Amino acid sequence: MQEQLTPDFRDYELIDTGDFEKLERFGPYVTRRPEPQALWRRSLSEEEWCRKAHASFLRDARSDERGEWRLRPGTPERWTVEYVRGAMRLRMRLGLTSFKHVGLFPEQAANWDFIFDRCRALRDGGTAPRVLNLFAYTGGATLAARAAGAEVTHVDSVKQVVTWARENMEASGLGGVRWIVEDALRFVRREVRRGNRYHGIVLDPPAYGRGADGEKWILEDNLCEMLACCAQLLEPNDAFLVLNLYSMGLSSTLARTAVRQAFGAPRQEQWGELCFTDRAGKELPLGTYYRFSR
Repeated sequence: MQEQLTPDFRDYELIDTGDFEKLERFGPYVTRRPEPQALWRRSLSEEEWCRKAHASFLRDARSDERGEWRLRPGTPERWTVEYVRGAMRLRMRLGLTSFKHVGLFPEQAANWDFIFDRCRALRDGGTAPRVLNLFAYTGGATLAARAAGAEVTHVDSVKQVVTWARENMEASGLGGVRWIVEDALRFVRREVRRGNRYHGIVLDPPAYGRGADGEKWILEDNLCEMLACCAQLLEPNDAFLVLNLYSMGLSSTLARTAVRQAFGAPRQEQWGELCFTDRAGKELPLGTYYRFSR
C-alpha cells in the first residue's frame, strides 16, 4: 500500500519552507537551515525568519555541504527533545553540526512507531525480537526497538555518532544495546558467514559514505548486495524490514522493486514519502521509505 506518512511529534514543528530553506522548531528553539527540496517561495518574510530563528546555518562558499551556525545570544549549542507515543518515551540530544544536521531526522518518528509496534507484537506473541539497525546514526530506531523490549545491534561507521546514540539511550532510561563501530556492508557480510538471524532490520543508507576503515559506500553500487545479505539475515517468518532513501530522485517504487527482488513478496508492505507540512500548508518531502512485515 502506498501512503504518505507524517508523525505526530510534539517537540517538532515545520514553521515555514521556501527559497531552498526551512524554518523548524525543535523543542523551545527554532533553527534555519538549507533545504534543497523547498523549491517554492516562503510564506513568511525575511524579517520574520530572522526574528524567529535562534540558530541559522550559513553555508561555506567553498563547500556544498559544510558551513557554520550563527546563534542568537543565549542559545545553547546542545539541547534535548522528547518523542512520546503511548509507552514509548524517547529523549534525544540535539547538536549543531558543520554539515547542517542537528542529530535528529524528525520525519523518521513515523518509522519509530512502526518498529516499536512490530517489536511489541513479536514480544507479546512469545518471540524475543532481535533487531539490526544499519547506518544507525544517533539511534532513533534503536531506541524505539529497545523501548519495545527488543535485543538491538546498532551499527554505524562513525565512533562519535555511536557515542551520541549511547547518550540518547541513557537519556531515555534504556540500556543493553550492542554497539558496533564498523562499515555496515562489511558487518552484514560477516553476519551472513556466521549464520546469524534477526527479526527486524532497519536500513538508513546515505548516498555516499565512508566506513570506519575508509571503505567506500555508493548507494547505487552497493544497495543490491546489502539487500541480498540482509535477505539471508532476516527470519523467514514473524519479521520486518524498514528501508529509507534520502537521495533526491530515488523513489519509493525503486525501493520496493529492489527489496522485493531480494526478499520476495511480503505479507504486508507499505511505501511512500515521509513529510511534514508547514504552517501555510506547504508539504515538504523529506525522504522515501519502504517497509514490510511477514
